[in-house]
Amino acid sequence: MNIIKNRIVFLLSFLLCLVSPWLASQTVEEIIVKGDWRQISIEKEDSSIIVLDEELIKSQPIKHFEMLSYLIPNLNFAASDSRARYFQIRGIGERGGYEGTPNSSVGFLIDDIDYSGQGGIATTFDVDQIEVHRGPQGSRIGANALAGLIYIKTKDPTEEFEGTSEVTIGDYGVLNSGVAFGGPLDQNKDITYRIALRKDYSNGFRKNVYLNKSDTSKKDESTLRLKVNWKASDKTSIKFLVTEIDMNDPADIWTIDDSLNTLSDRPGMDSQKTNAYGLKIFHRFNKFELQSLTSITDTNVIFSYDADWGNSESHAPYTYDYFSETLRNRESFSQEFRVVSNPADLASDFPAEWVVGVSYSDINESNLKNDDGVYGDPSDPYGPYASESSSSSKYNSENLSVFGNLDYFINETTKISIGARSEDWDASYSDSLGESFNPSKRMSGGKVSLVKTLINDSTIFTSIAKGYKQGGFNLGLGLAPIHKIEISIMILSS
Repeated sequence: MNIIKNRIVFLLSFLLCLVSPWLASQTVEEIIVKGDWRQISIEKEDSSIIVLDEELIKSQPIKHFEMLSYLIPNLNFAASDSRARYFQIRGIGERGGYEGTPNSSVGFLIDDIDYSGQGGIATTFDVDQIEVHRGPQGSRIGANALAGLIYIKTKDPTEEFEGTSEVTIGDYGVLNSGVAFGGPLDQNKDITYRIALRKDYSNGFRKNVYLNKSDTSKKDESTLRLKVNWKASDKTSIKFLVTEIDMNDPADIWTIDDSLNTLSDRPGMDSQKTNAYGLKIFHRFNKFELQSLTSITDTNVIFSYDADWGNSESHAPYTYDYFSETLRNRESFSQEFRVVSNPADLASDFPAEWVVGVSYSDINESNLKNDDGVYGDPSDPYGPYASESSSSSKYNSENLSVFGNLDYFINETTKISIGARSEDWDASYSDSLGESFNPSKRMSGGKVSLVKTLINDSTIFTSIAKGYKQGGFNLGLGLAPIHKIEISIMILSS
């Protein structure tokens, strides 16, 4: 009987979903999806998307995507001690925030620059829109978007001068301030610009009672972004972007007694500084537009922590003092060319919209890990024992992919969409412990969907999507290094 009831409830729910477009009478604000090949109304999309608009983003006092992620179903993140760098969508993605990852499962784009695995820099001041595309994005992004895509669009320069500012003061030393402004140049109205400056500071809500400091888990973060758009001619436009994000965040959150008071004598860091440069060129022809997207990123991460969580007094009479530090540098270069057709003409013999393109990316990452420590037991006549270890690794990967997408309109309300991507991936890895790998992989994925527009511009669709991800390895810093051990022998006389 329960099975029959459940089936009836499911059937009624399904029928309600079908007829709800006819029942809806209120006017809904149009939402434009900007993270796809071309801007499109969300009602015409053929995948699961969550969009956070400008008003919602501005209403949040903490300007970081980590805080907004709580509003998005099926999205989680993995943090180390400071900001989240890795994300999971529908349970798929990196779950550890301490080691780097050579290939991410969730793509992370800001203004079309790929920051996958570097999500700590996702400040959200002067942001226009945030989109979370759930499900494989094999044709759109490729291997970095097996589980989905996070797309952040910051505000573009405007044709009229405008500006905004914000100041927040709160407990625990919170002082946040930001200003953004821009418009056309007086000398040339075809050149527009926008500058965004932001500073976020707080002491943190933990106190180090051993050092008598309240800022060993502080947040000291700054954002600088410059956008310049140039309308070179009626058919050509150029967009330039420079951004610098500095997350200078100490890491001192681990406590022995589960309180808010730490005892560390050597607090660590969980900082990230990223510089990025982007150049977009658009040139319109009669029936299509040629797009060139170029980007460079340079990220430096310092991750360190007091591995014993305490100090000489808290561990007495034992000697117990350990510290770990990882220095990480990641540089990337990306170049993509797209040919995007004009919007479909339903009166033509071939009513379709299409995209074809080629993409290349190069990633170089280096890691240096240093550990030191000393342990002593007063009952052990051979102690204390000191240890010191160091390990390093280098990683490089190159991706070359070709992709395409075709939207064919069967009629004014029905279209079929087919997308595909083929990708060649070559990587090399080596470390100071003698490990080395040179994997390569050819991968492919895509999507097929059928979209039907109903009354009130509502849409139902069915789709099949295939994602993919490179095989690979961890970056090696979890391997057991060769330790340098020093033994000090104490001789006691009576």
